[in-house]
Amino acid sequence: MTAADALLLALGAVAVGSGVLVVATRHLVRAGLYLVVCLGALAGMYLVLTAELVAWVQVLIYVGAVVVLLLFAVMLTRAPIGASDDLDRPGWAAALIGGGTGFGLAALLVDAYRWTAVELPDAGTAERLGDQIFRSWVLPFEVLSVLLLSALVGAIVLSRPDIGRPKAQGPAADQSHTGRSGPGIAGGDPGDEGGRSR
Repeated sequence: MTAADALLLALGAVAVGSGVLVVATRHLVRAGLYLVVCLGALAGMYLVLTAELVAWVQVLIYVGAVVVLLLFAVMLTRAPIGASDDLDRPGWAAALIGGGTGFGLAALLVDAYRWTAVELPDAGTAERLGDQIFRSWVLPFEVLSVLLLSALVGAIVLSRPDIGRPKAQGPAADQSHTGRSGPGIAGGDPGDEGGRSR
């Protein structure tokens, strides 16, 4: 085992551990911070695999933008910052599904590669990455951008309870706009036309 293999195993353990903490914690803000650790460990794995450009894109976009967007969504929706009882649910079903999926993927990869040594390709460049993204993967790239935009718009809508609420009509709406009560308008002060007798 080389030093690169040991570093990959260590970073993988950090990524898996922080990923488990993301779904196991009862604090939304802590979940976002654990997600930063998980994505940072993935960026470190890219660096070990000599994919420096992908690693820094991972840091800039996912750690620097997506996690910040999630934290802004938490603040805009006025979600509880502390421990939430809604997040303390039995997780046996999720653990069963996640464990089964992970075991199936691991068995698939072991059966496909066994212990065959795979040679790493040449290090990627910005030109090659841009060519792949904006030619072969342009549709998923645009769908992801629309998804992030819709998430931000949804957070803003949820934070504004007055959006979509039917407007009050009738005397109640007039009183709410003037800020006066009914008897005050009828009786009025001497300066109001409604309070004068002509």
